[in-house]
Amino acid sequence: MGDDSEWMKLPIDQKCEHKLWKARLNGYEEALKLFEKIDDEKSPEWSKYLGLTKKFVTDSNAVAQLKGLEAALAYVENAHVAGKTTGEVVSGVVNKVFNQPKAKAKELGIDICLMFIEIEKGEVVQEELLKGLDNKNPKIIVACIETLRRALSEFGSKIILLKPVIKVLPKLFESREKAVRDEAKLLAIEIYRWIRDALRPPLQNINSLQLKELEEEWVKLPSSAPKQTRFLRSQQEMKAKFEQQQAAGGDADGGGDDGDDAVPQVDAYELLEAVEILSKLPKDFYDKIEAKKWQERKEALEAVEMLIKNPKLEAGDYADLVKALKKVVGKDTNVMLVALAAKCLAGLATGLRKKFGQYAGHVVPTILEKFKEKKPQVVQALQEAIDAIFLTTTLQNLSEDILAVMDNKNPTIKQQTSLFIARSFSHCTPSTLPKALLKPFCAALLKHINDSAPEVRDAAFEALGTALKVAGEKAVNPFLTDVDKLKLDRIKECAEKVELAGGGKVGGGADRKENKPVAGKAPVLSGAAGDKDTKENLAKSGPLKKAPAAKAGGPSKKGKQIAAGGAGIAGTKGKKGAEVKEIFEPELSIEMCEEKASAVLPAACLQQLDSGNWKERLACMEEFQKAVELMDRAEMPCQALVRMLAKKPGWKETNFQVMQIKLRIVALVAQKGTFSKTSAQIVLDGLVDKIGDVKCGNNAKEALTSIAEACQLPWTAEQVMSMAFSQKNPKNQSETLNWLSNAIREFGFAGLNVKAFISNVKTALAATNPAVRTSAITLLGVIYLYVGPPLRMFFEDEKPALLSQIDAEFEKMQGQTPPAPTRGNSRNTVVSGDDGEEGEEQEDAGNDVVDLLPRADISDKITSELVSKIGDKNWKIRKEGLDEVTSIINEAKFIQPNIGELAPALKSRLNDSNKILVQQTLTILQQLATAMGPNIKQHVKNLGIPIITVLGDSKNNVRTASLVTVNAWTEQTGMKEWLEGEDLSEELKKENPFLRQELLGWLADKLPTLRTVPSDLILCVPHLYSCLEDRNGDVRKKAQDALPFFMMHLGFEKMAKATGKLKPTSKDQVLVMLEKAKANMPAKPAPPNKTSSRVIGTAPAKSQAASGSSEEFSSSAVETKPDAKKPKAGGTAPKTKGIQGKKVPSKSNLKEDDDRSGPVFILVPNGKEQRMKDEKALKVLKWNFTTPRDEYIEQLKTQMSSCVAKWLQDEMFHADFQHHNKALSVMVEHLEIEKEGVISCLDLILKWLTLRFFDTNTSVLMKALEYLKLLFTMLNQEEYHLTENEATSFIPYLILKVGEPKDVVRRDVRSILNRMCLVYPASKMFIFIMEGTKSKNSKQRAECLEELGCLVESYGMNVCQPTPGKALKEMAIHIGDRDNTVRNAALNTIVTVYNVHGDQVFKLIGNLSEKDMSMLEERIKRSAKRSNAALARQVEEKPQRIQSANANASANILRKGPAEDMSSKLNQARNMGGHPETTHAVPREFQLDLDEIENDNGTVRCEMPALVQHKLDDIFEPVLIPEPKIRAVSPHFDDMHSNTASTINFVISQVASGDINTSIQALAQIDEVLRQEDKAEAMSGHIDQFLIATFMQLRLIYNTHMADEKLDKDEIVKLYSCIIGNMISLFQIENLAREASAGVLKDLMHGLITLMLDSRVEDLEEGQQVIRSVNLLVVKVLEKSDQTNILR
Repeated sequence: MGDDSEWMKLPIDQKCEHKLWKARLNGYEEALKLFEKIDDEKSPEWSKYLGLTKKFVTDSNAVAQLKGLEAALAYVENAHVAGKTTGEVVSGVVNKVFNQPKAKAKELGIDICLMFIEIEKGEVVQEELLKGLDNKNPKIIVACIETLRRALSEFGSKIILLKPVIKVLPKLFESREKAVRDEAKLLAIEIYRWIRDALRPPLQNINSLQLKELEEEWVKLPSSAPKQTRFLRSQQEMKAKFEQQQAAGGDADGGGDDGDDAVPQVDAYELLEAVEILSKLPKDFYDKIEAKKWQERKEALEAVEMLIKNPKLEAGDYADLVKALKKVVGKDTNVMLVALAAKCLAGLATGLRKKFGQYAGHVVPTILEKFKEKKPQVVQALQEAIDAIFLTTTLQNLSEDILAVMDNKNPTIKQQTSLFIARSFSHCTPSTLPKALLKPFCAALLKHINDSAPEVRDAAFEALGTALKVAGEKAVNPFLTDVDKLKLDRIKECAEKVELAGGGKVGGGADRKENKPVAGKAPVLSGAAGDKDTKENLAKSGPLKKAPAAKAGGPSKKGKQIAAGGAGIAGTKGKKGAEVKEIFEPELSIEMCEEKASAVLPAACLQQLDSGNWKERLACMEEFQKAVELMDRAEMPCQALVRMLAKKPGWKETNFQVMQIKLRIVALVAQKGTFSKTSAQIVLDGLVDKIGDVKCGNNAKEALTSIAEACQLPWTAEQVMSMAFSQKNPKNQSETLNWLSNAIREFGFAGLNVKAFISNVKTALAATNPAVRTSAITLLGVIYLYVGPPLRMFFEDEKPALLSQIDAEFEKMQGQTPPAPTRGNSRNTVVSGDDGEEGEEQEDAGNDVVDLLPRADISDKITSELVSKIGDKNWKIRKEGLDEVTSIINEAKFIQPNIGELAPALKSRLNDSNKILVQQTLTILQQLATAMGPNIKQHVKNLGIPIITVLGDSKNNVRTASLVTVNAWTEQTGMKEWLEGEDLSEELKKENPFLRQELLGWLADKLPTLRTVPSDLILCVPHLYSCLEDRNGDVRKKAQDALPFFMMHLGFEKMAKATGKLKPTSKDQVLVMLEKAKANMPAKPAPPNKTSSRVIGTAPAKSQAASGSSEEFSSSAVETKPDAKKPKAGGTAPKTKGIQGKKVPSKSNLKEDDDRSGPVFILVPNGKEQRMKDEKALKVLKWNFTTPRDEYIEQLKTQMSSCVAKWLQDEMFHADFQHHNKALSVMVEHLEIEKEGVISCLDLILKWLTLRFFDTNTSVLMKALEYLKLLFTMLNQEEYHLTENEATSFIPYLILKVGEPKDVVRRDVRSILNRMCLVYPASKMFIFIMEGTKSKNSKQRAECLEELGCLVESYGMNVCQPTPGKALKEMAIHIGDRDNTVRNAALNTIVTVYNVHGDQVFKLIGNLSEKDMSMLEERIKRSAKRSNAALARQVEEKPQRIQSANANASANILRKGPAEDMSSKLNQARNMGGHPETTHAVPREFQLDLDEIENDNGTVRCEMPALVQHKLDDIFEPVLIPEPKIRAVSPHFDDMHSNTASTINFVISQVASGDINTSIQALAQIDEVLRQEDKAEAMSGHIDQFLIATFMQLRLIYNTHMADEKLDKDEIVKLYSCIIGNMISLFQIENLAREASAGVLKDLMHGLITLMLDSRVEDLEEGQQVIRSVNLLVVKVLEKSDQTNILR
């Protein structure tokens, strides 16, 4: 019991670890109670037990273990931190619980595992359970299987990953233990419930008896889909829904959707293990396949047939195998072998799936051509092969090859091709079968429905019917406008019979017909009057689906109008539900027109229409106009009215007044009436004839615009252009072009027939009349707005002079965005349709122009000789082959996608050992992309992906060329083809650091611009995670950069789920990164704005012009941002004005602009300190280089990423110098408003500026120097002091620029150096500048020497480091320099030192050569003469100049006190000269009343009211400084003394002066500051400097003045009195006294004690009083200074 009483007192957590099992049992019981009581899942109490949970489940005592399991279950259920223990606890359960004999222990263990799954740790649990299956103890194996089965039953196949479980099932069925086999059987039955027949292939090799038993059990299972019954913590909404359904009576209602949601379709293929077959091919396979004997060829094919029976094949290079099989299919005469080869291709396609896609383009044309064989077994094999191949790629990729075969004369080929198209369509959806793809297929199939062979017609009808069912009538009907009713009915009949792949109904087919039967029929109705009601009903029904939206560009681009004349039907290429009301009107006879007109017009009006008197005709027209204005729309017979206007004299009217009214009436009728194309045909000719008329032209244009609004611009424009260019009147042609330019701007570009316009514009450009040419160029400029750079391709053959005019016009349009349409149906058309179609139409509009280019077929030029040349062993011959290819492409300019064997030949050259040839191949591939245009898509898999492989090359220039090539390709293809399939993930999988970093960088650049991505992108995620942990820092950085963009498309949930396969340590790290990325995740690019859907989305979105404009906009937007808050003077106003009214042409830039609203420099707590520690600890590279290497730049980018806005960082590290200028402009703007941010990132900013010093662009350098001047001014105002780290990483590089050849640069650098002395000690600056004198650059040496002179002049000799002697010896060396400028600078510097320090300079500089010494002496003499001559002028000029320069400084120093201009007094005192006698008497204020001070035991205050009351004229009288020590003021004096700090620096430097009077003057000024509380603060930050100057002066008195017998000793006493008085004043102010550092105090105390012990001072008349003063000062120093510093 005694033992019990001991452990009973212990806390719960210690009991749980006690060695006695009873204590542990009691601990577990109490822990269980505690866990059930704690309500807060995030309570800190949980953390105490984090390390004990494993012990709960692994207790060695069976009784205690049971209770421990209960406690562990409660812990996992309630604790927020429980997930951290998953691995160890589940491992403990598997190994120590599942082997226990007690059923309860096993049950609790299973419950714990399931609870871990519930708290989102399913992957870890599953991993541990699968490890348990390898245990030797069958009990453990059975328990693990049972746990997996229960987990699957409760959580479902979405949460429990089936692939790893199915992988081990066959092994479990082979177990010796019956219990294991039985449990495996139950698991297989449970898996079958969830995935059905997908389980059969993986189990096909198990024991047949077992399989039979399974089959019997599977049959018994209910056919209804299983449902998840237990839910994760993140699935609480689903749980509530499930509980509601249970309460309402199970699955009775609303379960359908949930069922679909809960049971994902599992593909059996995904559950299989891939088999590698390439290595298993017979060694002589390639010899046998080309053998002459068919038996040998058959043997080779049979070997392949055996291998391809594996349902899943491992990825590899199958190019040679496919090529061999293709050759058999295409050329073998034995049809049996053709069928066998086709079967092999089908097997390869089925086994490789998407990985086979890269070979599809090579094989499909051969198979289609081979359909000429009529033997059923061959045809069937070919059908199976081509169908399997189709599933590995897309219809888009195969479209060119299929369409090429459609024109074949062989009816069997045509029939089989159409049937293949039908089968292909059945696998499509409306989104994968866009109208752009449908259009060429429908055109080809329409030819086949008129074919003479019935089997061809039937196949074409089936294909069209399938298209109709898949895409819907709305999409297909525009292409069927010319099909007669009988054939149309046949197509619809076929559509009804079609069964789509998977048995699903496609939304475009039956569903759409049920919802809106009218919409499908409207475009193909015949032109009858009864259609009017139908169309009105359609228009009315529109708004129910979608509110009216403004649409740019009139009717959609689909309107390549087929009709000409009145009876035609203008198919508007499916206006996406925007069914524009088109008026169909038969042509009326003249008699009927007169009858209809007489019913609405006055009789007199009709009679006078052809009157011979113009006045009567005028009156008649006025009446006509009034009648039309009053007419109702429904009653207006438009055709009849315009017929009357065309009646003699019609459009030949000679009186301009009558003609003007006539034209106005045409416009009125078109606007007010139901105006048809039939009516338009009557008047258009006359309007075009009058468009060039001076008096009637404007009226004619208005009438044309009204007709365009009624009949759509595309049709009207086409008619008008053809009429204008059928005439010979240049004025009419010119004005027609002008009208069209304006009309396009008003109506938008959608639907216009570009090809027709281009031919007319080319005619106009060739015109002899300059006005026509000018108008044509203007029109081209407007079209360029909508089409972009591809437009230029049509005019490359024009004369250079004309082409330069066209380029100039295009240049004007760059950066502009098309205006939103203001007229036409686009303004008020009812729109319905999905965004997907809209995006497709935009792409269609952009590619449409490129499609019109005439393309050459170069396949006949790619001969076998050329291909063998490219593959030759000799690199020179290979190069010749590549040169030939280059010339072929250059000659053709635009080529068709059929390039024969060139693709594999170029692919092999990408691996060439000769890097020059690799680069040449990449250049060819760039040319190929431009020449082939969007059709290059079909070569992405076989040529594009190998280009990405080259990104892994070790040579930087090769990688750069590869990246340029990839970008050239993606510009043509878009990103979809690249992201589809496993190719990209396979590349990322390769452990090549170069490949990984380049590929991830490319993806980070491209992914943010995409609205949608293929689902295959998820395949890249595991490799992205491995890159996050790559040993290469650059790879890790690129992976982190790309992470938010992957998440943008895949979502956080998917990304987090993908971490399940990582190791626990890696998983935790990656999840942290995911959380960070989630915070930085950008929004997806917005869908195209509906107000400009057809316009902005066209080609200019890809054009350089648009991108240039977007950059300009971004920059301007940033620059003008501060103006929104407060008006700002400067250069930003014009920029603001310049961008008003502009639209952003790029969607991605909208996003960027949103990101630019925050600060550009982000405050990171202790960020700078951490960077300094890292550099000190050598964790990062020290900023020290001769020229900046890539690793320094990358390191700086990495460091900046956390504290500089992303967009600004992009500008700062852009390859183009103009972006650096933009970055500097932004930094200048944010300098004042983000002072704290700038200071926190100062080390990085200065490092980045050092990189700019190595740029060759002068504008960047000048801008950087300008910024530095502003920066150091701001730092001085903020009283900031540069750290050593900042100084050493910046100043040496700044000093390099002092040697620039340009004067303006040198001047700026000197100015910056002077400003830096205000934020960094001049003595330390001296060392850096002295290093600069060792440069090989003579200009740099000279400037550095001059700067050293200025420093000595300004701060005295104490600035010379390490000692004045060493510094002067270094300077004197340069007197003998071979460069004259350097010699002069060195001499001037030594003279400056001489002026400050006197003859002692000669001792300090050491031995000089006789020549150098004579030069120095001569220069000193000349300097003395100049000084005498200039003295009077200097005395007059200096006070005014210095006083004005210090106006700002005085304002700053007095901001805490009265408005007295102290600074000017200091300057006056410093600069006055000429009256030395006034300073000989020591002012009374400096005489010490020592008795009074000693009797004051409290805070000693030397009250000197006389100082404040007296006028200090006696101190501030001009003092004549001895002549030899005067030097003209430094040229940089204004820069150095433009504020308070520099004024104080200057005065302090005078304290250590060798001239007693100068020193007393300086001490007087400082004393005045110290004795006024409101001004004393100005000395803060200068205390050490002042104390150093003071003990320097004490040392000077001790060593020099006291030894000088000529010097009056009273002068020395006065100086001592001034020094001691200053010191006492200083050490009375406690906060200033505490600023003195330990080293300085040590030197000061040494100086004071030396003074007290100096016997020479005792001999002086007032010596004793001086010593008493020093004693008192020492006491004050000890009392008031920082105790830590003074006692060190």
